[in-house]
Amino acid sequence: MEAGTSVATGSRPTIGRLPAVRRQDVVFENGLRLVAGLILALIAFFFVRLYVEASPAFQRFGLFGFVTTNDWDVSRELFGALPLLVGTLITSAIALLIGVPVAVAAALFASELCPRRFRGPLTIVLELLAAVPSVVYGLWGVFVLIPNLQGFERWFASAFSFIPFVGGGAVRGPNYFIAGLILAIMILPIVSAISREVIATVPQDHKEAALALGATRWEMIRTAVLPYSRAGISGAAMLGLGRAIGETIAVTLVIGNAPTIGKHLFDQGYTLAAVIANEFGEAANDPIHRAALIAAGLVLFVLTLIVNAGARYMVRRAARGVRAPSGGRAAAPGAAAA
Repeated sequence: MEAGTSVATGSRPTIGRLPAVRRQDVVFENGLRLVAGLILALIAFFFVRLYVEASPAFQRFGLFGFVTTNDWDVSRELFGALPLLVGTLITSAIALLIGVPVAVAAALFASELCPRRFRGPLTIVLELLAAVPSVVYGLWGVFVLIPNLQGFERWFASAFSFIPFVGGGAVRGPNYFIAGLILAIMILPIVSAISREVIATVPQDHKEAALALGATRWEMIRTAVLPYSRAGISGAAMLGLGRAIGETIAVTLVIGNAPTIGKHLFDQGYTLAAVIANEFGEAANDPIHRAALIAAGLVLFVLTLIVNAGARYMVRRAARGVRAPSGGRAAAPGAAAA
């Protein structure tokens, strides 16, 4: 038999693939491309549709003026989204500052320090936090957190009054801090779950090597686990930020719904999502008011896209840092191509 001749076994050649199988691969690949293209088309449709519906507000106040004006007054038909944007950013930042360290610590404890028989119940408890409806978190904040944390808030505002935006004013009931604390609890399950999965991918030989060199358990986590999983933890934090930016009902109940920029951390405020939820029903007969609320939704949509783009950048940057060896030397070509 000549070299290179394929030998048939039944109806399937031993070299190459059947034409029908190749056609299935092509159909599957084109189907995935179509689905990906539809997602991009859907995002573009959302953006265009929101812009068209919000154009009356942009024509009256200007795109830049709408975003930078600090005046949201329905009675005078003045709509400036700056206090809403500031409230969204402040509450989301508080949620990240409180929620991400707690979530990462819980993930590290569940993965590296918790006794094996307690890992399952701890994981279930953390994941059950995601099943609680947002309105329940909001009501819990109204009836539990607001009355019970006022003493702590007054002490904190007084003790740290030298820090800008922390002290220097009366502590309100609903305020930025309570809203951020609620959001921190709400993003804890997603950040913790993703961080736990990322930490579980750390190679066991990395951890064993650190312990073999005399590192303590904490030093092993600091030098082997955290650097390897930094990219995934950054992505988890950004996903939590996206959840915090778009949260509506819980924040509406505990932030105070004051369309002004608060002077300190314990002052009342507003967010983009909360104002849409509160006022969209009454704006049906007012075209300018309705357009302004849709414009607020467009600003929230663009802000979410910016957060996602920033998340991808941070993950890629952190991944490059993991590939680079210590000492500032360039990574090997094989590692750079990974």
